[in-house]
Amino acid sequence: MRIYGIDFTSRPRRGKPITCLACDLEGDRLCAGTLCTWPGFAPFEAFLRQPGPWIAGIDFPFGQSRTFVTNIAWPTTWSGTVQKAESLGRAGFRGALDAYRQPRPFGDKEHRRATDRATGAISPQKLYRTPVGLMFFEGAPRLLKAGVTIPGVQPGDPERIVVEAYPGVLARQLIGRRSYKQDTRAQQTPERDQARRALLQAILDGAVQPAYGVRVQAPLSLADDPTGDALDALLCAIQAAWAWTRRAGGYGQPNSVDALEGWIADPHARQ
Repeated sequence: MRIYGIDFTSRPRRGKPITCLACDLEGDRLCAGTLCTWPGFAPFEAFLRQPGPWIAGIDFPFGQSRTFVTNIAWPTTWSGTVQKAESLGRAGFRGALDAYRQPRPFGDKEHRRATDRATGAISPQKLYRTPVGLMFFEGAPRLLKAGVTIPGVQPGDPERIVVEAYPGVLARQLIGRRSYKQDTRAQQTPERDQARRALLQAILDGAVQPAYGVRVQAPLSLADDPTGDALDALLCAIQAAWAWTRRAGGYGQPNSVDALEGWIADPHARQ
């Protein structure tokens, strides 16, 4: 089966492209193949429309929390929320999230989905540091328009499957909370380089097999990228492969999935 891992960004450009790693899953062996970078959204959109069969794990939040959607009085279906967000435009979406957050008390400004709480992910409303809110804004409408299947969220082409990935939860299982990536050149330290190489070596040594059920074959060069995008693409592919091996049981969905919020494809999200 063809497996893709995609590290997403809300503003792709030459210096910070979307990164896609193509892999093949044969039995329980996941073999990393071609690494591609896309400096704009057009190649990503074309990828989503390419014929299957394939499954991709993509690193951005596919949905917003039900608490936020209900409080702000947006449509309470996934497609309705996505279309509402898109209709605002990027500046309008940012303004809506800022306006929602500003008057609310500390601790109640940004809400996490059930899957975020299970995996330790941040709120999909967040616009600063890692702006996952903008990643949702740019990514989710493209998934909707492409007509891919998102298990538990959107029915679509059964041969083009997309699941939400989150590399952070996998990385923490292997190296704890050691920082292994940084976009800012001045902060690309030897310690982060060592952490990336330790993370990749643990994967190659079989550390993911007990939880994710796959043995991974990949080049050591994936750890060379100080931004961590190439390595994150591999982590996304591992999560997509795990979901594929559990396709008979809903691709590994938790027992209770809110179709509005979506879910992260990872065994630790099931707890």
